[in-house]
Amino acid sequence: MTHDLPAPPVAARRPHSYSRHGRTIDDPWAWLKDPKYPTVDDPDVLAYLREENAYFEAAMQPHAALVETLFAEMKGRLKEDDASVPRKDGDWLYWWAYKPGGQYRLWYRKPADGGADADADADATGTVILDEPAEAATVDYFRLQVLSVSPDGRLAAWSADRSGAERFELRIRDLATGQDIETVTTVANGAVAWGNDSRSLAYTEVNDNWRTYRARLHILGTDPATDRTLYEETEELGFNVGVGKTQDERWIVIATGDNQTSEVRLVPADDPGAAPLLVSARQVKREYTVDSAHGSLWILTNDDHVNFRVARADPADPGRWETVIAGSDRVYIRGLTAFARHLVLTERVDGLDQVRLRGYDGAEHRIAFPEASYTAGLGSNPEYDPAAYRLSYASMVTPQTVFDYDPAARTLTTLKVQEIPSGYDPSLYATERLMVPARDGKAIPVSVVYRKGFPKDGSGKLFLYAYGAYGHAIPPGFSTVRLSMVDRGWAYAIAHIRGGDDLGYDWYLQGKAEQRWNTFHDFSDAAKGLIAAGFTSAGKIAINGGSAGGELMGVVANTDPELWGAVVADVPFVDVLNTMQDESLPLTPGEWPEWGNPITDPAAFELIRSYSPYDNVAAKAYPPMLITGGLNDPRVTYWEPAKWAARLRATKTDDHLLLLKINMGAGHGGKSGRYESLREDAEAYAFVLTQMGGAGA
Repeated sequence: MTHDLPAPPVAARRPHSYSRHGRTIDDPWAWLKDPKYPTVDDPDVLAYLREENAYFEAAMQPHAALVETLFAEMKGRLKEDDASVPRKDGDWLYWWAYKPGGQYRLWYRKPADGGADADADADATGTVILDEPAEAATVDYFRLQVLSVSPDGRLAAWSADRSGAERFELRIRDLATGQDIETVTTVANGAVAWGNDSRSLAYTEVNDNWRTYRARLHILGTDPATDRTLYEETEELGFNVGVGKTQDERWIVIATGDNQTSEVRLVPADDPGAAPLLVSARQVKREYTVDSAHGSLWILTNDDHVNFRVARADPADPGRWETVIAGSDRVYIRGLTAFARHLVLTERVDGLDQVRLRGYDGAEHRIAFPEASYTAGLGSNPEYDPAAYRLSYASMVTPQTVFDYDPAARTLTTLKVQEIPSGYDPSLYATERLMVPARDGKAIPVSVVYRKGFPKDGSGKLFLYAYGAYGHAIPPGFSTVRLSMVDRGWAYAIAHIRGGDDLGYDWYLQGKAEQRWNTFHDFSDAAKGLIAAGFTSAGKIAINGGSAGGELMGVVANTDPELWGAVVADVPFVDVLNTMQDESLPLTPGEWPEWGNPITDPAAFELIRSYSPYDNVAAKAYPPMLITGGLNDPRVTYWEPAKWAARLRATKTDDHLLLLKINMGAGHGGKSGRYESLREDAEAYAFVLTQMGGAGA
């Protein structure tokens, strides 16, 4: 209830409409999009956003003690001086570490002196090659994207964003002096790739619409304005360009593509000035990646099976692909890395992560992991012929774990288990994987974690999370943050809905574009399945999702409001119909394969109109809602959550609390720094607890 609060902000209605495909759409809050975007200085827009932020602060102020309690809990589970396991790359060991209380990492190195196990307990005896706290000290936002050391170990290319706008300044640092010696570009985005001469660097730049549209080659000591363009995407507005390097360091990889089509070119790393070699020309809805080992190209592609196959090609005839591992209905091959002794494949089998090692003689095996449900994959493995493969592992009850896997002995060696200073006893918790029926007969996997003794009589409260887009799965991994809910007697569940690739690539396709409603239905059906299993009851479920998962929150708030006790929608993609018709926006053309193009396709227009959360707000009761956004967000622009909140305020019939918080100095990922992001988690959990009860600290 909100009786003791000031009246919530009211965003004025200003008549605005447009027509397309025979329909007229009213959009009375269109003015919240500043026409000068990405500059946002319209006084009416800024005034409204500040009013909403002030209302958020007023609503949360009475719960400040709870926020602080939650924040202290979350912070107490992070090791103050946490450090990574050192990894060997050539003559050096590299690692990162936090100083006690630090928000940002320091990056170290020291001579390897004989192997990856030397000094497995990282300490400060190495040389600092990048001091993030110092770099972040004078700015409100800091995000390191790239730190890449040259092959000779003398230089480092590094890039950082200082506003949240995802434009990164790329610099070259002399590691002997610790001084930056060149600024390559201020509009970088993405990985970089060194030539083997340690004097040339491939990188990518974004244009005014945030599209990573070209790869360039910088030669140290030359004017970046004269940098040669290795490749520029001119054919498809929605394609983005990226660079990388094959595991054997023979080739610099230039990849371009969107969410369903890819195309790869290769440049010899020994001769980066050579003309790029096209592996195979793009074909719509065909994806492929390329690695290199033993003089061959190793291709992962979905050209003849939805779950991908592995093929080999000769660089002299790179478009002729010979199948090495055929596609499988059961085995979904997600990644391929060509090491000297093995092709290492990351896979899902029946929805469960697997890592398969295949020798070049055809002998193969999968790594055996200790639990029945978990998430696992390759960690950082920079070398071509490592003595062991670095792996990452976790489950809903097992903290993040770093293993080294010895392929000869087939043994896992534990190098690090995430330490939780405030204490954690996994024996107090239980996890389950349910298969819940969807309305069309499909079975939806749902992962649940709770403290043992959680009641399954419908009386319990449940926090339900999902994403469901772009083929991005949400693995059943570990989270120190969610323990603050679980330890208060809640169950926490992840719904592995269609739109993600949890059960294979076809699981993704079944939630994409014209089948988009499956994603939304799956989420509501997963909630109903958890109710049927006794985990909770209608109205006792808090739900959360961000970005495309925020779109999900908006849809199910419209379709099934009675199920939810509270909704937290982070940077939600909720003005879908307008955004997908605005070609001037940074990412719109690249999004059409995912959502459909409502400009040219009347069916896509009607489909998006049928679910677009902003366009489907109705005069009915909604649950309490917390909506967040970022003023500098280039992915989900600030006006999407702002317009949605404005329409909800003007339309809904209940008096439940509705809060909008816009980070005025951050982007899509929220605030930077490991503790600042925790404070936002604490605010969200405090909102849920105070709206649904059980807020006792």
